[in-house]
Amino acid sequence: MEKLKLDLPVLLPEIPDLKDQCVSRLTGTLEGREGIFRVHVKSEENPPQLCIHFDPDVITLHRIKSIAEQTGAQLHDKFGHLLVEVVGNRHARHARSITRMLNELEGVVDAFAGSSGWIRMEFDKSKTTIKDLIISLQDMGLSIKPASLKHRNEEGETLLKKESKSLDRSQKMNNDIEKPPAKNEENHEESEAKHEDDSHEHDQDHAHEDEESHDHTHAHGGIFGEKTELIFSLTCGGLLATGFGLSYVSAIPGWVSLVLYVGAYFFGGYYIVQEAWTEIRAGNFQIDFLMLVAAIGAAILGEWAEGALLLFLFSLGHSLEHYAMGRARDAIKGLSDLAPKTALRKKDGTTEEVPVEELQVGDVIVIKPNSKISADGVVINGESSVNQAPITGESVPVDKMEYDDPESIDEDADSIDDKHRVFAGTINGNGSLEVKVTKLSKDSTLSRLIKLVNEAEAQKSPTQQFTDKFEKYFVPSVLVLVVILNFAFLVIDESFSASFYRAMAVLVAASPCALAISTPSAVLSGVGRAARGGVLIKGGRPLENLGILKALAFDKTGTLTEGEPRLTDVITFGDTEENELLKVAVAVESLSDHPLADAVVRDGKEKLGETDFPEAEDLESITGRGVKATIKDITVYIGNAELFEEADGIKLSEDLKRSVEELEGEGKTTMIVRHGDRYLGMLGLMDTPREDAKEVIQKLRDMGLTHLIMLTGDNQRVADAVAKEIGIDDPKGNLLPEDKVEAVKKLREEEGDVAMVGDGVNDAPAMANSTVGIAMGAAGSDVALETADVALMADKISVLPFAIGLSRKTKSIIKQNLWISLGMVALLVPATIFGLSMGWAVIGHEGSTVIVVFNALRLLAYKS
Repeated sequence: MEKLKLDLPVLLPEIPDLKDQCVSRLTGTLEGREGIFRVHVKSEENPPQLCIHFDPDVITLHRIKSIAEQTGAQLHDKFGHLLVEVVGNRHARHARSITRMLNELEGVVDAFAGSSGWIRMEFDKSKTTIKDLIISLQDMGLSIKPASLKHRNEEGETLLKKESKSLDRSQKMNNDIEKPPAKNEENHEESEAKHEDDSHEHDQDHAHEDEESHDHTHAHGGIFGEKTELIFSLTCGGLLATGFGLSYVSAIPGWVSLVLYVGAYFFGGYYIVQEAWTEIRAGNFQIDFLMLVAAIGAAILGEWAEGALLLFLFSLGHSLEHYAMGRARDAIKGLSDLAPKTALRKKDGTTEEVPVEELQVGDVIVIKPNSKISADGVVINGESSVNQAPITGESVPVDKMEYDDPESIDEDADSIDDKHRVFAGTINGNGSLEVKVTKLSKDSTLSRLIKLVNEAEAQKSPTQQFTDKFEKYFVPSVLVLVVILNFAFLVIDESFSASFYRAMAVLVAASPCALAISTPSAVLSGVGRAARGGVLIKGGRPLENLGILKALAFDKTGTLTEGEPRLTDVITFGDTEENELLKVAVAVESLSDHPLADAVVRDGKEKLGETDFPEAEDLESITGRGVKATIKDITVYIGNAELFEEADGIKLSEDLKRSVEELEGEGKTTMIVRHGDRYLGMLGLMDTPREDAKEVIQKLRDMGLTHLIMLTGDNQRVADAVAKEIGIDDPKGNLLPEDKVEAVKKLREEEGDVAMVGDGVNDAPAMANSTVGIAMGAAGSDVALETADVALMADKISVLPFAIGLSRKTKSIIKQNLWISLGMVALLVPATIFGLSMGWAVIGHEGSTVIVVFNALRLLAYKS
C-alpha cells in the first residue's frame, strides 16, 4: 500500500475559538474517510499547513481538496488537478505502463491512466504546468481529445485547446514554452491563461470542426481509424490462410507461401512492434515484446506459419478487446450527448440561437415543447412536465411550474423547490418554458456528472489493487520459469530449438492479460450502467463495497421522510366544526414565517379549498410556546400545552391534556387552538415518511441487509414513531452531528462495513466515517456530488436497492473474471510444459481476454 504525505496551505480564522472549530471540523470530516490515515493542522506555520497522510489508490488528492473545501476550509492552490481523455491508450497493460511513466514525471504527485482512455493527474504547480503535462502525454504517443479540454480546471485556468499531431509539433511547442523558476510560477500561469484565453475562440472553432474526424482517423494512428487494428489483423489472417493453403499445392513454389507469411507478419505485428518499442523505451518488457520474441523465434526455427498464427490471434484478440471496451466506454460517453449544443436565448423580446458555452448566469432561454433543456435554471414562465430520466433515472416525468419571484433567483438558486428547477440534458414535455439560467455550461449538473463519472474510472478498486500486487510476484516467477525451461535440453533428450519453443509457449500461456483487464472492464461497465440509472458511483472501491454491506444507517429528515412538516391530524373539541378550527388557524399562522406555520397554512388551505378566511392581526410570537393574535378583537392563542399553562384565561382540562399526550406519543408536534375562552381543537404535525420508504426498507431486508438504523436529531418519541411506521428496528434520536459520527463508528465496529445515507451536506462527517457515503437528491446539490461516494441523482430512496443490486452483480462478475483468467493460466501453463503448441496457447490466452471483457459488458444490460 503506497502512502503519500502532503502539506496543503490552509487559511484559518484569526479568532482562536473559530480557529479551533474550523480545525476540528476539517480534521473530523477527513480523518474518518477510507484511505486517509491521519490528518492534522500545523497551525504554528505561516501559512498553516493541513498535513494529510493518505493512500492515492483509495482516495485522490483532488477528492480530499473538494471535501475539505465543503467544510468551509479555504485552501491555497499549491496542487493542481488534470483530467483528460486521450487516444492511443490501447488496453489495460498499456494503461498501466502510462501510469508508471506519468508517476515518474517531475512535479507529478499521483497519476492514473484508466483503460477507457481517461487520465487523472495531481501535480505540484510550483514544479510543472498543465502545458508541460500535456506535452509529456504527447511525447508518449498519446493525443488529447479536444472535447475533454473544453472545461476549466478548478484553478480557473483555461486548458490547452490544441493538441499536437506529431512528436515534432510537440517538441516545437516544448521549445516555444519557457518554463520560469518555481517562485514565478503563479505569474507564469496567469499570463499563460491569458494567452490561451486570447486564442481560445480560434482554437475552439477548429477543435469543434475536426473533433469527430480527428478521433476517427487517429484512434490508432492508422488509415482506417479505429478499425485499422482489426483490418490489419484480418489481413494477417487472410495472408496466413492463403499461404498455408498454397503450401499444399505442389505446383506453386515454396517462396510464394513464404512471402505471404512475411506479409502476415507485417500486418499482424504492426501494432505489436509499436507497443513493444514504446515499452522498451520506457525500460519495460510487456507481453507485446514477448509475443514478438516468440514470433521471431518461430521464424528462426522455420515455423513461419505458426509464428504468423500467433501474431494473427494476438492482434485479433487485441482488436476484439478494444471493441468490447469501446462498448463499455460508449455507455459513459452517451452522457455527453445528452445536452444540446445550442440554446434559444431570449433578449429584448427576440430570440437567437447561441452555443450553450456562451450562456451566462441570468440569461433567459426558451425551451420549446419536446426539446432538450439547454442549461440548469429556474422556470420563470410556463408549465410543463419534464423527463428527468437522463439525469436522475426517474421513470415518470416531473411537473415543472414557474417561480413567482424571478428577481430573487440569483440570491440562492439552490434553495428553490425542485418543482421550479430544471437541468441541462433533460427533455421538455408538451409545454413551452422560459428558464432563467443559474449555472454556466461547464458547471451544470450534467457537466459535473460527466466529469465525476470519468474520474471514477481512473481510480483503482480493491480487487484491482489485489491483482496488481499478485502480478508483481507472478510475472517475475514466470520469467524465472521460462529461463529454466530454455535449458531443458540439458536434462531431457531434445534439441535446444525444442526447449526454446516450449519456453516461448509457456511464456504466452502464463501472460496475465485477461487478469489485467478483468476488473477494469467490469468497473467501467458498472459505473456506466449506474450513471444511466441516475446513480453516480465514484469508482471501483465504492462500487465493490456497496455490494458487501450488511448494515445501513439512514438520516431521518429528508431521507426516510419528506423533509418538511405536514398537517396530519385535525381534532376538534366540543361542538366546533373542522372548518372553523382550520379557518382560525390558517388566518393566524399566515402572519408567521415559522416552518410549522407554513405547513398549517399550506395543508389547511388544501383541505378547505376555495373559501374566505377571517382577517387576523397583531401577531405576537411567544418563544418556545407559540403565537397569539386577534380576530375581530378576540384573542387567539395557538401553541403547545405549556403556552396555556402560562396564558391568561381558562386552562387545559385533564381530558385535553390526555389527548395532547396521546398525539405526542405518536411522535407528532401538537398545536392547540383557543379562540377567546373556547378551545376549538388541536392540530397534529409531523415530518411524514416518504411514500416508498416502507417498501424500500423491506426490499433491503429481502436483499440480506440485516441491520438498518435511523439517526436523527429529533426526540426519541418522533424517531420511534417514524421507525415503527416504515419498519426500522433501531431508531436513535436526540443526536447531534458528532453523535451521528460516533453511532456510525460503533456500527462499523459491530458489522465491519456500513453505509450512511443522507443529504451529503449536514451528514458529511457521518458519511466520512462510513464504508460508503450515499447522498440523495444530488442533482440539485454541488456539495452532495463532491462529498458522497455514491450519489443518487434523484431525491428518491427507491433507487437504492438498484444501486446495491448492481454492485453485487459487479462483484459477482469480477469474481467470475478472476476465475476465468487465473483458471486459463493454471490450465495452459502445465499443458504447454507437456507439449501443447504455441498456437493453442495463444487461442486460450486471447480467448480468455475477450471472454472476460464481454462478460463484463453484461452489466450494461443489468435490470433491478
